Amino acid sequence: MSATRSKAGSSIRAWLGNGAALAALFAAIVAFGHWQTESWWVASPRAGSWVLAMVVALAFVGLCVSTWLDARADRAASDVPDAGGDDAMLLAWASQTGFGQQLAEHTAQALRDAGTPVRVMPLHRVDADVLRSHRRALFIASTTGEGDPPDHALGFTRHVLGQPMTLAGLEYAVLALGDRAYDRFCGFGRRLDQWLHHSGAQPMFDRIDVDAGDAGALRHWQHRLGQLAGHTALADWSAPRYRPWRLQERRWLNPGSVGGAAYHVALLPMDAGDLDWQAGDIAEVGPRHAPPEVTSWLLAANQDGDATVEHDGETLELATLLQRSRLPEPGAVQGHSAQAVANLLEALPHREYSIASVPQDGALHLLVRQMRHPDGRLGSGSGWLTAHADVGATVDVRIRRNIAFHAPKDDRPMILVGNGTGLAGLRAHLRARALAGHHRNWLVFGERQREHDFHHRDEIEAWFRQGHLQHLDLAFSRDGAQRMYVQDVLREHSERLREWIADGAAVFVCGSLEGMAPAVDAVLRETVGLDALEAMAADGRYCRDVY
Repeated sequence: MSATRSKAGSSIRAWLGNGAALAALFAAIVAFGHWQTESWWVASPRAGSWVLAMVVALAFVGLCVSTWLDARADRAASDVPDAGGDDAMLLAWASQTGFGQQLAEHTAQALRDAGTPVRVMPLHRVDADVLRSHRRALFIASTTGEGDPPDHALGFTRHVLGQPMTLAGLEYAVLALGDRAYDRFCGFGRRLDQWLHHSGAQPMFDRIDVDAGDAGALRHWQHRLGQLAGHTALADWSAPRYRPWRLQERRWLNPGSVGGAAYHVALLPMDAGDLDWQAGDIAEVGPRHAPPEVTSWLLAANQDGDATVEHDGETLELATLLQRSRLPEPGAVQGHSAQAVANLLEALPHREYSIASVPQDGALHLLVRQMRHPDGRLGSGSGWLTAHADVGATVDVRIRRNIAFHAPKDDRPMILVGNGTGLAGLRAHLRARALAGHHRNWLVFGERQREHDFHHRDEIEAWFRQGHLQHLDLAFSRDGAQRMYVQDVLREHSERLREWIADGAAVFVCGSLEGMAPAVDAVLRETVGLDALEAMAADGRYCRDVY
């Protein structure tokens, strides 16, 4: 049955049910009238009784109107014009105060703007049939009190979440809203994520936990939406409050590689107080267009790049503002004044990079691979950091806490698994562990060619010689006749993996979301079992920074 026919049937059933209830009430009135054998009491009630009766009546009317408006809002949330079709993405929300529903509306609009059809529903209208009828689903789940679901989602919790289900064909992601002031932070969102994973659904990316509406976590959610929709130029809902950093060093790490060029980038803060982060945190970078691209746009739009404009309380040249903004179609602004053009501009969305250093290094280190558009142009983020910005240039940076990838504070064993530029996040953890004197570390790293793609080779091999790395296992997929990847290395050493985990080891995975991350997850499941792996994740012993 189509969604339209289903909704029509539900509406007819609702009208019939309401009509039957009214008919039953009318029949009761008639029956009571026949049973009335004594004369009617016609005395007028006291004035206070009239007031009380009016208050009760108004309260009843208010309750009816509120119920009607809630039902209408539910219908509006799910009856969107582009919600039909087999490719529609399900977007289900559970909200106690309305914030979760508001985020669902922003999320749906962002996806529609990127050309992705969406079907929006409150969670209490989601059942097994709805879940099985979609290939992809997003969930925005608020937590109330100590890990409880919003009131309207209690039925879903009892009848759906509490039941075993097979959802092998579903890909999903969860945005969990909560408050760290409570012990069971994001408890309902985490329970939903665990149930979906346990039911065989595959995560499109790891759950994002939001502490009291944290803007950085919400920007990360939007960053992921752009990746899902294949439209990474989605404007930020809230622009990061960038701080100025200076490009100190840029070094090409893999000349001659069959893969994309990878660079070591070092940034120095203008204010030493900005050297404040933990291993596992993320750098949000404000990208810029290449200067020649801005020059070409100015010529096509017949605009003067040297013209002075005002934007967000700042006085600057139009060309400078254009370099960090989304460029409108040149023909759409021809004949506009420079200030009118400035008023139309939106900032380029931020780009995220795993931090590869610790504050004690005195600089922010990044490991950046150049990304290219189909026409060969460099991406705005990687192009700015690896090619367009001159050494010494100012780079806009905001550091975002990434608590989900922070390491345990004790000296438990640590297994670090990653590929490609995912080495960045693992390097930061290894540097932090070296400073803390924690040496029970095992690094499993994979890339294409040992000769060209063994990033930070001298440093890593020195750690191994000095005993800071107890085990170093490498997988270079293009060096042999048979392709070897990090998941294959882990499987070969499954006995050691099992022993380390039994000894309390934490497993940290950083790198590719497609291919590497799910393959490593599968090996871990085989080795310790799904229940044990989920318990490790709940205890902060299985953490991922994958993209």
